[in-house]
Amino acid sequence: NGQKAAKSVVLIKTGDTIKQIKSQYGDFEDWFAQAMGVPDLVQIDVFRQQSLPAAENLAGIVITGSATMVSAHEQWSEDTAKWLGTAVLIGIPILGVCYGHQLLAHALGGHVGPNPAGRQIGTVTAQRLESTATDPLLGYLPSTFEVQTSHLEVVLELPPGAERLATSPLDDNFAIRFADNVWGVQFHPEFSPAVMSQYLHYREQVLRKEGLDPAHLLSKVTDTTQAQSVLQKF
Repeated sequence: NGQKAAKSVVLIKTGDTIKQIKSQYGDFEDWFAQAMGVPDLVQIDVFRQQSLPAAENLAGIVITGSATMVSAHEQWSEDTAKWLGTAVLIGIPILGVCYGHQLLAHALGGHVGPNPAGRQIGTVTAQRLESTATDPLLGYLPSTFEVQTSHLEVVLELPPGAERLATSPLDDNFAIRFADNVWGVQFHPEFSPAVMSQYLHYREQVLRKEGLDPAHLLSKVTDTTQAQSVLQKF
């Protein structure tokens, strides 16, 4: 009919959630689709070797979290990083979450590795930097806001030209603007309080081994509506 097909936003899936959580609450794609209000979100499982489309045909890209580490440099991850580098140059709007945040930093010349401050998990308070008041994605948020977190690695060094947008108690590069319309957030805007509580439950033994108090972390889990609104705004 000669009409151009509408461009879609794609979810680049870099891993699955914990198996027991998946059976009860669904997986990353379900939480993103719900939080973004996009029920028919197109999903590409890059960690299962699903091939990536031509970036110029996309309206936007969202990259999920993963239990894998960016510093492991797995082949599918490195291939995705190269593809993201191209998408950034074209100017496609991109939002990386947790692993996706780190993968963007890696793709654009930053440095990712284990957080010297250790694991960050549970509901924590993020601090938006005053200089980001005009940022189109995070600028509307209050100076401090609650977020859900679960990660061991962080962005240790920003890529050239990137701007730090927010910090957390254990991470200076908690949210980053990599380019005009490319952002990364280390927190999980797609997590509900119930999902966050389940992560603490299933990580309980490892948390104790690391000297963390799962019961205390569980008691601090709260609603993070402001953080979740970032997905709708994107």
